[in-house]
Amino acid sequence: MNNKTIDFLGKRQWTYIISALLLLVSIGSLAIQGLKMGIDFTGGTLVEVAYQDAADLTVMRAALADEGFGDAMVQHFGSARDVLIRLKPDETVSSAELSARVVAAINKKTAEPAELRRVEFVGPQVGDELAEDGGLAMLYSMFGVLIYIAWRFEYKFALGSVAALIHDVIITLGFFSLFGLEFDLTVLAAVLAVIGYSLNDTIVVFDRIRDNFRILRQVGSEEVMNTSLNETLSRTLMTSFTTILVLIALAVLGGEIIHNFSVALLVGILIGTYSSIYVASPIVLALGITQKDLMVPVKEGTDVDDLP
Repeated sequence: MNNKTIDFLGKRQWTYIISALLLLVSIGSLAIQGLKMGIDFTGGTLVEVAYQDAADLTVMRAALADEGFGDAMVQHFGSARDVLIRLKPDETVSSAELSARVVAAINKKTAEPAELRRVEFVGPQVGDELAEDGGLAMLYSMFGVLIYIAWRFEYKFALGSVAALIHDVIITLGFFSLFGLEFDLTVLAAVLAVIGYSLNDTIVVFDRIRDNFRILRQVGSEEVMNTSLNETLSRTLMTSFTTILVLIALAVLGGEIIHNFSVALLVGILIGTYSSIYVASPIVLALGITQKDLMVPVKEGTDVDDLP
């Protein structure tokens, strides 16, 4: 019992308030502003151009902004000489005319003329299907988590872990809505990765809680869970810290193509680390978990088999 140094669960009333406020702000922003969907979901035009030498994306973005394409996404594609330009849908202009305007705009500012490689139109119907499939992917993953943890541990742990995952996803999406960051397929992939990361963190804590419930039989549930949280704290913090360092480097140095992906993971892992301690475990405690729920059942007749 000497491992218990921080009373995590004793402060759960305050963490309930913090989580409730974060969820309220996130849900409010999602309801009022919604998500700024990327071209993957809204549809639009893809324009690929090539240069003999490395392209300067900063100059290209400035040139497009001057011509009214301020919301265009410009990124390297395969190499520093290939550039992919993503444009929002515009029903008043054909793809051919739009690509011609784009090439003309960037050629005004670049020393070398761009070579047009391809122009593709992504329809909004494709975007709707991607949005629906992405939402279903998150729902299926939550349902799978519920079944797995109910089988692996106990249904009260399953409810606590799913509640923590929903908490993490809503707050991550709310962050993107509140700050107007673009939500595309890479961000959706990051949200799904956050679910996996947060679940792994929560299962490590739950595994220690289960073991301690079977060892520390003379103490209350809250004390057992506090002990377990303290025993796994160093592992939780070190794993999160090293992951966050990598994500900060990716967000700052990785370029525009993975910036929002890195930000989504960064926010999700911070919230996931918090929720594995202050959301999942308090909910399991509130559901009335006890040692009896985790005792290994004794098969009938085993005591008779041991008799001489």
